Amino acid sequence: MIWQHLRSAARSLESLLAFFTIFLLALFPLMEVIARKFFHTGIRNSTEYTHHLVLVLAFIGAAITSRENRHLSLSLNLKFKSGLLSRLRLLNAVLGTSFATAFAWCSMSFLLNAFDPGEKLWLVPMRWIVMVMPAGYAVVAYRFARLAPGKAWGKVIASTGFIIGSLLAWGAIANIAPLVFPAAETFINGLMPAYDWIGAHLSTPIIVLLLFGALTGVPIFIVLGGVAYMLFAHTAQPLEVIANEAYSLLTSHSLPAIPLFTFTGFLLSESRAGERIVRLFKAIFSWFPGGLSIMAILVCTFFTTFTGASGVTILAVGGLLSYVLIKGQYSKPFSTGLLTAVGSIGLLFPPSLPVIIYGVTAQVSIKDMFIGGIAPGVILVLAMVLFGVLTAKRNKVPRERFAVKEAAAAIKNSFWEILLPVIIVGGFFGGITTLVESAAVAVIYALIVEVFIHRDIKFRELSNVLLKCMPIIGGVLAILALAKGLSYYIVDAEIPMQLTAWVQSAIHSRYLFLLLLNIALLITGCFMDIFSAIMVVVPLIIPLGDLFGIHPVHLGIIFLANMELGYLTPPVGLNLYLASYTFNEPIGKIYKDVFPFLIIQLIAVLLITYVPLISIGLLGLVK
Repeated sequence: MIWQHLRSAARSLESLLAFFTIFLLALFPLMEVIARKFFHTGIRNSTEYTHHLVLVLAFIGAAITSRENRHLSLSLNLKFKSGLLSRLRLLNAVLGTSFATAFAWCSMSFLLNAFDPGEKLWLVPMRWIVMVMPAGYAVVAYRFARLAPGKAWGKVIASTGFIIGSLLAWGAIANIAPLVFPAAETFINGLMPAYDWIGAHLSTPIIVLLLFGALTGVPIFIVLGGVAYMLFAHTAQPLEVIANEAYSLLTSHSLPAIPLFTFTGFLLSESRAGERIVRLFKAIFSWFPGGLSIMAILVCTFFTTFTGASGVTILAVGGLLSYVLIKGQYSKPFSTGLLTAVGSIGLLFPPSLPVIIYGVTAQVSIKDMFIGGIAPGVILVLAMVLFGVLTAKRNKVPRERFAVKEAAAAIKNSFWEILLPVIIVGGFFGGITTLVESAAVAVIYALIVEVFIHRDIKFRELSNVLLKCMPIIGGVLAILALAKGLSYYIVDAEIPMQLTAWVQSAIHSRYLFLLLLNIALLITGCFMDIFSAIMVVVPLIIPLGDLFGIHPVHLGIIFLANMELGYLTPPVGLNLYLASYTFNEPIGKIYKDVFPFLIIQLIAVLLITYVPLISIGLLGLVK
């Protein structure tokens, strides 16, 4: 009973800390805007506060996501007998516990060696702040063990991961010993040969095991981080590099925009904003041939742009849009295929999270990336619109008469939501706010609109909204943090240079290279989520783009457009499975329904690939 009360108190504390952290994360940039605008000054160290709040939020989010057992994973939904499935899940729990434990030790070693005891941020010692890294990984490791399948025996077996992870991290423990365990230093150093042997001889089998685990549900951040970890161990490089890279990424310049825009998107999706936006676009477009399909496309574009996650769009408004389309006499296969396909169609428009992450990773101006994504995004939208219009005409879908009163009422009803993208885009592109400040303004604005103006969300329900978006915030930031270590290894091992040299000798046509790049990225999109792919694949393709003279923004748009298409590509495109769940259809039926839309988007992606002017034309006009 006492244990249950402690667990409940810990859950409440985690949730409270998450809410308090994201509130401060929005508050500091907003105060910076106000101070600069009205008092011609700034807030001292506000950027440092904001960056380290992201660090704290990332690991609180990872802990909460583990608690809810909702870390992002690649699962092929392979059919196993129940006994074998239980054993595979137990193996996954051991892997998760082992590597989360290893990450905790490495983070502790990084903390003790990278920060002096007297180093502070305002009044708080830096070591206390960065302690969230080892503490967060330790909590994640504990929860992997606690949520292991089976009764007590399953949890005992999964708990061996604490020992395995400690053995994997023995090099980091050896670095900690002189600072924390001086008396045990001799004993710890005596086991170093065993640790070296593991790195030299077991790295490849463990990497193979991780890759197999990826297919059966091991969280993506464990797979990417674990592969990086074993590669570093195999080459006898300092394991603290992984923690250092995670820290560097999570405290980087534009990253605070990710949790802020995500929270904004969830405030919209958890309110009745979806109904108001649907009513608006229906009132405006229902008189036009294919008007309801246009409405569905624009609604999905709006929501995906803000959430940065196509799955949220399908889950939030998919059911409502499907009902409206079918009631408007569109067939169910068409409605299902359309909504599945356009669930990710807003990923190129500001303030899309993948565009931000790509800009940070590739060191390309995020503003340029947003400008470059406008025309390709419009082409993808228009391709879907044209198909919807032609389908409606062919099937003689009836149109509704345009009603001025209904349109005026819909505009009035959704006015505050319509104003949101105007504020964000106008503030950012007008030079009034930075990207992070725009995200902070978006959070506060959405809070005011949905809590106090429309009153769709009660103030006490905000914690529930935050908990719903934590698997995106915590899950994505955990992936980015550990994928950065793998990206570092790839660059340090000069793999991009070797790949560039091979491509230079084997491929002489720019158009052939672009075709092969499309194919490679589509395959990547089938098996890897967009956030992992950005961190792992982008360092490989940037030098190849330079080799063939491809503009950095054009290369980025090619990459993101292909990843967007990957959401629809069998066998494991994420939208396919979410659509199967949302629309209660077998996955094979979803494949069939989405196929025409997949082909149309593929043609659009090829057009974007081979006509650079689409991506970079606006850059010349704006600058």
